[in-house]
Amino acid sequence: MKKLLTICLLIGASITQVLAKDKVLVFCKTAGFHHNSIAVGVPAIMKLGQENNFDVDSTTNAAKFTIDNLKQYKAVIFLSTTGDVLNDTQQAAFEQYIKAGGGFVGVHAATDTEYDWPWYGKLVGAYFKSHPKQQEATLDVVDRNFIATKHLPETWKRWDEWYNYKWIGDDLHVLIKIDEKSYTGGENGDNHPMAWYHNFDGGRAFYTELGHTDESYADPLYLNHLLGGIKYAMGRKN
Repeated sequence: MKKLLTICLLIGASITQVLAKDKVLVFCKTAGFHHNSIAVGVPAIMKLGQENNFDVDSTTNAAKFTIDNLKQYKAVIFLSTTGDVLNDTQQAAFEQYIKAGGGFVGVHAATDTEYDWPWYGKLVGAYFKSHPKQQEATLDVVDRNFIATKHLPETWKRWDEWYNYKWIGDDLHVLIKIDEKSYTGGENGDNHPMAWYHNFDGGRAFYTELGHTDESYADPLYLNHLLGGIKYAMGRKN
C-alpha cells in the first residue's frame, strides 16, 4: 500500500511539473517619475501571457526580490521603473538570479533606474539622460532576424517619447536605431540605439526604449516586439 501511494505521489508530482507554466514577474516600482502607461502595460503583458502560455505576476513591492522568490520566474520585467527601487539585499538577490541564468526585460524608463548600481547599468545597457517632447520619429530596424524584430518593417515610423542616453554599453546587440534626422532633440548621433539584447553575467537581457505612451500597449507591432523580448529573456526560441 505504501509503495502504491509513493508511486501515485510521484506520478502526481510529474504531472504537476509538466502542467506548470513558465512564469514572469512584472516589476513596476517607481521612486521617481511615474508613467501612467504602467496601468495599461501590466494587463497588456498579462494578456500576452495568456495568449502565449506563460503566467504573469506583477508587483511594486521590492521585498519580492529574494533568492527563493525569484527562482520561480523565467524572466523579470522592469516596466518603466524609475529611481532607486531596490536596497542592497534585494540587489544581491537579483544579481544572483541573473547569474543563475535568469532573464531580464527592461521597458522604457528601466534605463532611468538605479544610477548608483553599476551592475544594473551594465545589465540594462544604458542610462537615461533626457528626452525632447513626444513626437513622431523614424526607427531603423537594423536586425530583423531576432525574435523581437522579425515582424517589424525595416523602417518603422511611430510616435513615442525618445530618450537620449548619458551612457551606452559597448557589448549590446543593437536591434533598432532611431534616425535623429527624423525628429527634433536627439543627442546620441548616428549610433542612437532604441532596442537591444545581450548575454550578461550568466543571464539574458533585453531592453526596448519604446513604450511611454498608453497607445503602445494596444499596438500589435509594439506588443509583438515586447513579446519577442520577453520570450528571449525566458529562453524561448519562438
